[in-house]
Amino acid sequence: MKTNISLKDSLSLLPEAPGVYLMYDQEDEIIYIGKAKSLKKRVKSYFTKNHDSPKLVVMVPQIVRFEFIITDSEIEALILESHMIKKHKPKYNVLLKDDKKFPWFVITSDEYPRIIIARKVEDKNKKDKYFGPYTNSRAMYSTLELIKKLFPLRQCKNPRFKDRPCMYYQIGKCLGPCQILTTAEEYKKVVKQVELFLSGKQVELLAELKSQMEAFSVKQEFEKAAKYRDSYFDVMKVVEKQKVVTDNTSVNQDIIGYDHDNLRMSLVLLKVRDGRLIGKEDFDIKLDQIHSPKEAIIAFIQEYYQMIEKNDIPKEILIQEDQEEENRSLLSEWLSTKKENKVNIITPKLQTKHELVEMAIKNAASHLENLKLSEMSKVQNDWNEIGSYIQEKLNLPKFPYRIECFDISHIQGTNTVASMVVFINGKSFKSEYRRFRIRSTHEGKPDDYAAMREVIKRRYAKLLKDNIDLPELIIVDGGKGQLSAARESLEELGLTDQPIVSLAKKFEEIYLPDESKPVIFPSNSQALFVFQKIRDEAHRFAIAYHRKLRENQAIKSILDEIPQLSLTKKKFLLDHFGDVKNIMTVTESEIARVIGKALARKVYKHLHAAKLN
Repeated sequence: MKTNISLKDSLSLLPEAPGVYLMYDQEDEIIYIGKAKSLKKRVKSYFTKNHDSPKLVVMVPQIVRFEFIITDSEIEALILESHMIKKHKPKYNVLLKDDKKFPWFVITSDEYPRIIIARKVEDKNKKDKYFGPYTNSRAMYSTLELIKKLFPLRQCKNPRFKDRPCMYYQIGKCLGPCQILTTAEEYKKVVKQVELFLSGKQVELLAELKSQMEAFSVKQEFEKAAKYRDSYFDVMKVVEKQKVVTDNTSVNQDIIGYDHDNLRMSLVLLKVRDGRLIGKEDFDIKLDQIHSPKEAIIAFIQEYYQMIEKNDIPKEILIQEDQEEENRSLLSEWLSTKKENKVNIITPKLQTKHELVEMAIKNAASHLENLKLSEMSKVQNDWNEIGSYIQEKLNLPKFPYRIECFDISHIQGTNTVASMVVFINGKSFKSEYRRFRIRSTHEGKPDDYAAMREVIKRRYAKLLKDNIDLPELIIVDGGKGQLSAARESLEELGLTDQPIVSLAKKFEEIYLPDESKPVIFPSNSQALFVFQKIRDEAHRFAIAYHRKLRENQAIKSILDEIPQLSLTKKKFLLDHFGDVKNIMTVTESEIARVIGKALARKVYKHLHAAKLN
C-alpha cells in the first residue's frame, strides 16, 4: 500500500496483519525492506524507541515515507521479503554476493536430458532440475568431468551425424540416444544416477549401480554389467575420499560457520549427506559497520535456501550461535514447508555436532585470511591510485608514502601499553613497529587520553631529536578525544602542521582536527580497507604486547619465593594448573607429575606454609 500522507499519519493506518514494509528516503529510493508478524507493531517501533543498533541510528533519520504489503501469513511475508530484497537491493539490507553469478548444474528437461552448467537462473525452466549453487567454479568443472566419465549422458545439444553416433559413443561416454542405440528406460536410469550423485546420496547410488550390475550379469549382458561395475568402483573411490562425519548414513546436514571483520563476513557451508562430508561452499557477505553477524546469518539462510531446490534442503541446519526464537522457528517452518518435511535449525550443544560447527568456523577463518591477503595484494599494486584518493579526500599536503598508526591497550587500567605500526606504500613494515610501556597513568585507573598524549610525545620527540623525517600521515585509533589528545602533544613539540586523523570504530568514521563532521569513505572502497587493516594491525600488536606483560606478571608470584624453582618449572606449573590458587588446592603427587618428586615436595611445603600464615 502506497501512501502520500505524512509519516505520522501513515503510522496510524498500519494494520495488525503480517506483511512486508518498504522504507524510502528523500530521493524516493528504497533503503530498507523488512517483514513483520504485525506491521503495526514492527514499523511503529522504528519511530517510538531509542535505538542501540548502529544500523537503526543511521537509517531511521533518513526515512521520509514507507509502503507496506499485507500477506496471509508470516511465512508468505518472509518469501516476499526475500524476493523484493533481491529485486531492489536496498542499501541497508544485508546482501549476499549476486547469486546470478553463481554456477549451477542443470539436468535439462529434454527427452534425453543433458547435464550443463548455467549461471543465469532467474528464468528457471520449471521442468529442468537444478543443483547448486556452487561458489568454486574450478571444482565444479572438475566434478562435471567426473560425471561425464562415470555416467554416459548425451553431451551434444544436436546430433552431429544423421546416420551414425559421434565419438562420445565410441569411447563409452554416451549411450547414443540420437541414433536410438539405447532405450528411454535405460537412459532414465542413468539420469537418476546423476541426480543421486549430485544430491550426495552415494549410498543409494551405490545400491542402484550394484543392482544394475547384477541384473545385467543375470541376463548375461556382461559388457553392460562391466560398465556398471566400473562405475560402481569409481563412485566408491569418490566416497572413500569423503570425510566420514558419522556412521549413521541417514544424517543429512548443512553446517554454517563464519568469521568476519568490519568489512565483510566469510561464511562457509559444509554439506553432509548420508553421514559424509560431500562439499564445501564459501560465501562473501558485505558486512559494513551497521550490520551485525546475526543479521547476516538470517539474511543468508533466507537467500540461499530460497535459491535451492527443495530436495537439496537437509533435515538439519547447524549454526554457530543462537538466534532469536522467533526468527529461528519462522525460518524452520518456512524451510519445512518448502521441503515438505521437517527441517530443524539448531545451535549444537552435543560435542560431535559442535565439532562440525568448529570445523566450519576454521574454514571460514582461513577463507577470510585469503580474502584479506588478496585484498592487500590489490592495495599494493594500486597504491598510487589509492594513496592519491586518500590524499585528496583528507586534504593531505603530501602523498601518504609512510603512515604510522597508534593504539592503546589495557585491562581496567592495568599494564597500559601502546603500539605503533608502520605501513609504507600500503605495505606493513614490521621492522619499523614500536611498542611502549605507558608511564603517565596510574595502575587501575584507565586514561586512554593521557596514554595517547604520552606515546605521541615520546615517539615524535625522538624523531625530532634524531632528525628523522616525519610520516606523511598519523592515524590514532579512537574518536575525537584520542585525536585531540594526540594533537596536544604534537603542538607541544611545535608540529602544528603534522597531518593526523583518528579512525572511530563504531561507524568507521575518520575525524580530522578542527572538523566537526567526519570524513566517510565508501564502505566498499580500498581506501577504507587500508585504514581498517592498519588500525586492526595496531590493535593486534598492542594486545600481543599487553598479553606478554600479563604473562610475565603472572609468573611473578609466591612461586618466586622458592629459590630452587626455575623460570621454566614455574611456567610448567602455571601452564598445567592455570594459576597459584589452583596449585595450592592439589596434592603433592599431582605437582610431582609436572616437575618431579624432589622439587614438588619443596613447592608443596612452601605453598602450604604460606597458606597457614
